[in-house]
Amino acid sequence: MAKRYGSTHSPKGNLSDRPLTDGDRETAAPAARPFDGKKPTRVGARSNLLFFAAIPLAWKAFTAEPVTMAGYLAALGCLVGAAFLTREGLKAEEAYEARKVSRRPAIPRKIFGSVLTGLGLGLVGWFGWGPLETVIFAVLGVILHSLAFGLDPLKNKGFDEIDLFQQDRVAKAVDEAEAHLASMRAALERTGDRQAQDRLEKFITTARAMFRTVEDDPRDLTAARKYLGVYLLGARDATAKYADLWSKSRNVEARSDWFALLDDLEANFDARHKALLLDDKTDLDIEIEVLRDRLAREGVTQNITS
Repeated sequence: MAKRYGSTHSPKGNLSDRPLTDGDRETAAPAARPFDGKKPTRVGARSNLLFFAAIPLAWKAFTAEPVTMAGYLAALGCLVGAAFLTREGLKAEEAYEARKVSRRPAIPRKIFGSVLTGLGLGLVGWFGWGPLETVIFAVLGVILHSLAFGLDPLKNKGFDEIDLFQQDRVAKAVDEAEAHLASMRAALERTGDRQAQDRLEKFITTARAMFRTVEDDPRDLTAARKYLGVYLLGARDATAKYADLWSKSRNVEARSDWFALLDDLEANFDARHKALLLDDKTDLDIEIEVLRDRLAREGVTQNITS
């Protein structure tokens, strides 16, 4: 029997509490396309160009007087820092928008990027022209940067004050699960095994479908917690061991075992996700039936039909 990696493997080959029925399959709905963490749609040429836009200052600095050179280099540092903060802010915004329940970014990176852009251009105006140009460049820098990249999300999303505690627990659990997925992806990138990386991306899509379901209904967290925590933690450790072994020895048996482990995990994540969807439908059916009974007792149904 092939050796399994990690603690998530079940001798029965299925980690779900019960087998799927035809009703489970009919109830399951396709999940929305999740944020993949690798290719954010708004982090591209525009943010990367900010790094190159500051390069002419380096040439200008080393052809100027010492004091002016120091000013231009300080401006260069501000603009490069602004570019870095802007790119990270866009990544954080992508993750925020992809999640149905999410806290606002702890650090408003894009806002700080706007301020640094204004400061950098203000220094260019001060050392290259004069006080009036300093103000003009600084104000234009802040305004244009804000118009081009927008502001950071400034409020939490999906947090109902009545159920804030439960939703906060869900957000933390999903953050932990996302960290495990990111570690698995980073480990496989060291191997250069493109087929294994593609297989992992397929599993990540399945896992994130469950994440979105739990975010929609925080009551599902209890049933899904071991999947978001224990199973993904075991998968992370198994992936790290496989990546180290594959990088050293190209062990074909270890590779086959890791693929088999991922197949088991994906099947069980999918089964649990469909079970959660079925439970949600059952809850809805019960609420509808209770409402119908109440309306019938109050005579509303008869009045409507008459």
